[in-house]
Amino acid sequence: MINQVAAAFDRKDYRETARLLKLLLKESPQNPWGHLYAAHLHQVTGKLEKAETIYRQLLRDTSNPKIVSQARQGLQNLEKTQKEKRREEIAKAKADPSDTEPGVLILEPVNNEAKQQAAQSFAQIMNIDPYSARLKLQSRGWRLLRTGAIGELRFYGQQLLKAQIPCFWIKLADIEKINVFRISYFQSIYPHATVVCYNQQGQLGSLTFDWQEITQLIQGQLPIFEEVVDLDFRNRLQRKVQTQDYAQFCDLHLPARNCILRLWDSNYQFQQGITFIPDPEQATTRINWNGLLEFLSHQTPQAKVWSDFTAFAETVLDHIELLNRIPSHITLFRRQPTHWDPAFQLYSSLAFLKSL
Repeated sequence: MINQVAAAFDRKDYRETARLLKLLLKESPQNPWGHLYAAHLHQVTGKLEKAETIYRQLLRDTSNPKIVSQARQGLQNLEKTQKEKRREEIAKAKADPSDTEPGVLILEPVNNEAKQQAAQSFAQIMNIDPYSARLKLQSRGWRLLRTGAIGELRFYGQQLLKAQIPCFWIKLADIEKINVFRISYFQSIYPHATVVCYNQQGQLGSLTFDWQEITQLIQGQLPIFEEVVDLDFRNRLQRKVQTQDYAQFCDLHLPARNCILRLWDSNYQFQQGITFIPDPEQATTRINWNGLLEFLSHQTPQAKVWSDFTAFAETVLDHIELLNRIPSHITLFRRQPTHWDPAFQLYSSLAFLKSL
């Protein structure tokens, strides 16, 4: 009967091929030729996943060199078809001029219990091996997965979501629309808060808001680098850059006003305005900062706190071209610029936009 199956398949009579295969596999369920033609039939009728499954089973369970050769050829053809289909879908996704705008695709955490299945789906969607896929999936925090045209990122993101892999995508232009104000100090805190702050143009002014307007607090620390002199393994002096300290940051999100209020320890004027500990002039910057954070936490119980910046930064610092496009709105004194500053702006902005 296998000759009849082959003849029907060759003349492209797929209905007859399916009928004959049903009879053949009922009589001989383990017939490898029958399964090979079943895979061929699935392939030509667009059931690519079923075809791939059968080809891989044949490679695993069959030693017949002709069947193995055809199964390998079938997988290669499938891969070629899938790549071409993906190219067409991505081209379609970028057809609208607005879909060519630059953006980022962010992976969210995946439960450990779901990681094995998620890694298989992720590998197939992103066309990478399962081991690399599992390494890229996060157990906590975010990972910058990809940058590029927002239409292409949306295409990949929708596939990931269908596979129950949490992710989101954001246009860089939307990040640029968020207003960032650098707080110098709180002028008053009851019944509303008033801060003295600088806008993005460096102009000093004040802003009054209700505490309930704050929906999120973004906490993070940015390394302070200094050039130091050290001895190498031959006891010779050498200069190298090391992390000497960390600057503490906290962003307050006010989405109704489309703005972020940014505080950091070395910029905040603890001797002016409202004090948050008994004797701020005698206290260290760290003690003053901790007092400020404790006060903010007490005033904003409704706000979500984000504190995984460092883990996120480690996934984004190599994307130099992306970070060079993002103004940091951070005036931290540095001997030379660092990409940690725009990375924090990116992290805070992503949290801001995702919550809208």
